[in-house]
Amino acid sequence: MVAASSGLIVSAIGAAPAQAASDSAVGLPPVDTAALAAQAQAQLELAPVVTAPATAEWKLDVPDVTPVKPAPPAPVKAKKATTSTTRTSRSAERAVANTPAPPSVSGNAVLEIAARYVGTPYRYGGNTPDGFDCSGFLQYVYAQLGISLPRSSSAYASIGTRVSAADALPGDIIYTPGHVGIYAGDGMQIDSPRPGKTIQFRAIWQSNPIYIRVS
Repeated sequence: MVAASSGLIVSAIGAAPAQAASDSAVGLPPVDTAALAAQAQAQLELAPVVTAPATAEWKLDVPDVTPVKPAPPAPVKAKKATTSTTRTSRSAERAVANTPAPPSVSGNAVLEIAARYVGTPYRYGGNTPDGFDCSGFLQYVYAQLGISLPRSSSAYASIGTRVSAADALPGDIIYTPGHVGIYAGDGMQIDSPRPGKTIQFRAIWQSNPIYIRVS
């Protein structure tokens, strides 16, 4: 038993140089862990200690911010509804003074009605107080006296009774190809001229017009 034990001891002691030789072979230096632990402990002892009382209060400086209210929207004005009756009455209220009316208007049923619409704009195809073309104007005026007239100006050449310029009376129709008006006496007429113009009393500009009397 002693010999066996001695053999083991000898074997263990003999193995140590082999391990050292193995560590030296790989080039790893011995590490002193006790020295490293002592250095770490020394560093911890030198570090400052920060403490805070249990009743410490934290305060943040926040600037006062005043909210800006947006400006209220501008009020929207409601548009008034315009009815055909209102438009008609406005047309009827246009003053004849905008265009001087000849004396023949007074007492002449045709011209008195026609004069109500002075200032009404020309409108192609129009036959209401919102706007008239030349034949639409005459048809509308004479209809109020119970006289039916054509809608197309070209058809006026074949209606009524033709009279000479010398025999023409206020209220007769003045016809030229493509246009009609109402004779107002003293070289004047009332008609709806052309786009961009309005119904007005004006001098007869047509050369050799035809005068037509209807009843």
